[in-house]
Amino acid sequence: MIERYTLSEMGDLWTETYKFKTWLQVEIAVCEAQAELGYIPADAVEEIKAKANFDPERILAIEAEVRHDVIAFLTNVNEYVGDAGRYIHLGLTSSDVLDTALALQLVASLDVIAEQLEALIQAIRYQAQQHRNTVMIGRSHGIHAEPITFGFKLAGWLAEVLRHRDRLCRLQDQISVGKISGAVGTYANIEPQVEALACQKLGLSPDAASTQVISRDRHADFVQTLALVAASIERFAVEIRNLQRTDVLEVEEFFSKGQKGSSAMPHKRNPIRSERLTGLARIIRGHAVAALENVALWHERDISHSSVERVMLPDACILTHFMLVEITDLVKHLLVYPENMERNMNRYGGVVFSQRVLLALVEKGMSREEAYATVQSCAHAAWNQPDGDFHALIAQNAKVTDHLSAGEIETCFDPQQHLKHLDQVYERLNI
Repeated sequence: MIERYTLSEMGDLWTETYKFKTWLQVEIAVCEAQAELGYIPADAVEEIKAKANFDPERILAIEAEVRHDVIAFLTNVNEYVGDAGRYIHLGLTSSDVLDTALALQLVASLDVIAEQLEALIQAIRYQAQQHRNTVMIGRSHGIHAEPITFGFKLAGWLAEVLRHRDRLCRLQDQISVGKISGAVGTYANIEPQVEALACQKLGLSPDAASTQVISRDRHADFVQTLALVAASIERFAVEIRNLQRTDVLEVEEFFSKGQKGSSAMPHKRNPIRSERLTGLARIIRGHAVAALENVALWHERDISHSSVERVMLPDACILTHFMLVEITDLVKHLLVYPENMERNMNRYGGVVFSQRVLLALVEKGMSREEAYATVQSCAHAAWNQPDGDFHALIAQNAKVTDHLSAGEIETCFDPQQHLKHLDQVYERLNI
């Protein structure tokens, strides 16, 4: 198998130089396969491998004249190889090289993305472990609901990212596909065995039934999966932004020494990284739409997809990787304020424990309708009042005290009642 290039920076995978390297990998793999099957001389292949090279600037200069990127590439490669170059690209069409090499770029990009996703998984798991018992209020519709823990909130994030890991593994198989089947995919001028051998050398599988191109549903799947990853990152970022609001301030992005939040207001500490991630997710979602529109090509092939992919694929890969790096660092260094979480949860005398009081009254024989009305009247009397105290109103309500003792009322206001089964969730996720 031809060794894949390993590069640390995602951007390196989408340079013109790296692209031409993958083109040359494909051409050499096909030559090797042709030689193994006896179609071209083995010594010619050795000469090709020894001499083959390219100059990106020279390729662009040739392309400016011939207006065809693959022809320009082959012309330049043959300038290095000489006579043996006549065996390069034998029986191939341009898309054999372009689509197979693109698969190599996508697979390499997924490797980098998957590695960074693992770093995010570890960062979320660590914070979830640290805060599995950090009690806070859960919210629905943005309104206080019932107690949860910050670790439980992060458990939801972790489960989501683990699903993305599974999606990326599946996507590796879907995108690790090449085609060496000629002008319209019929193998008219090249044997299927050549395709099988060449793809094997490249670590790819032959496409089951290509046209002149590999069908773009695979690439749409790729970009949509990245858009899903970006959507999750946006969800995490939006949550951080909301929890960092001044009137909430339960978590906060790390604010480094010397950092400034506003040119006008020295007090500002803004969630700028989370906001940045929210914006970038919109771009990747837009690319997902473009990828879907690339699926419908004319007959066996047109090139309307090509111009889109030159922008969309590097952009989506680079942005997704950048977003993963950003959210990983953000989660690692997230500032968490348990005292503020406790303060917010107990506003208005713990109205968030209303359901526990309701259920306790029902268990003691009160009708649900009467119990609901009794508890709701106390909750609404305390809600948004400067001195609102739901706990005191419940403890003083005759209908309540006729059914519940002081100890039973206190039990209703114990947040641990809401958390007693969370260990089962943590165990599922190894938190």
